[in-house]
Amino acid sequence: MFTGIVQATCEVVAINKKEGLNTLEVAMEPDLREGLITGASVANNGVCLTVTRIADDRVFFDVMEETLSVTNLSELQVGLQVNIERSLTFGSEIGGHILSGHVHTQAKVSEISNTDEHFNIKLDVDKKWMNYILYKGFVGVNGCSLTVGETTEGSFMLHLIPETLKLTNLDAVAVGERLNIEIDSQTQAIVDTVERVLAQRGL
Repeated sequence: MFTGIVQATCEVVAINKKEGLNTLEVAMEPDLREGLITGASVANNGVCLTVTRIADDRVFFDVMEETLSVTNLSELQVGLQVNIERSLTFGSEIGGHILSGHVHTQAKVSEISNTDEHFNIKLDVDKKWMNYILYKGFVGVNGCSLTVGETTEGSFMLHLIPETLKLTNLDAVAVGERLNIEIDSQTQAIVDTVERVLAQRGL
C-alpha cells in the first residue's frame, strides 16, 4: 500500500527488454535504498513493482507484459524520471490517500497552462472512469495523490502547487502524454454500491 506522497523522482538508467518483460534499472540515492530488500514493493509512476535486485547505485524492477500494456511504463526511455514511493510502513504519517499501486487506466494530457500564478493540467479519460473522479475528490496520477479540480463528462483538471511540481515528474509532462490513473477505492466502492442499490429498486 502507498500514500501517493512521492518521495523522489529517480532516473531510469537502463531498460533491458525481453519478450514479454522489461527490466528497469532505476538510480536511487542511498537514503531511499536504506532498508530496501529484494521482494519489497516500490511504486514507479504509481505502479507497484517488486524489487528484483539491488546494486550499489540502482534498483532493478521486472515489468510484465500485462503491466506494460496498461501503464505508461511501456513508454519509458533511458534518462527519463519516474516518481518513486516506497511502500507504507506501520506508524507512518498518511499525508495523501491510500493507493494500491494498481493502475486502472491512463489519461491523456490535453491542455497545460503554466503561468506565474498557476500550473494547470487538463486530462482526458474514458468517460466510464469519470463516475469515480469527482470534483474535490482524490485521484492518483503517476503515483501522486492529488485533488481533482473541475470535471466534465470525459476530463478533469489538476491545479498543481510548486511543492508538487518540485517533488514529482508532473512538471515535465507534455500535451499528448499519457499518465497513469488510480481511482480512489473508497469512492469506487460508494459509487458502485449506490448504483447497484438504485438498479435493484428500478430507479
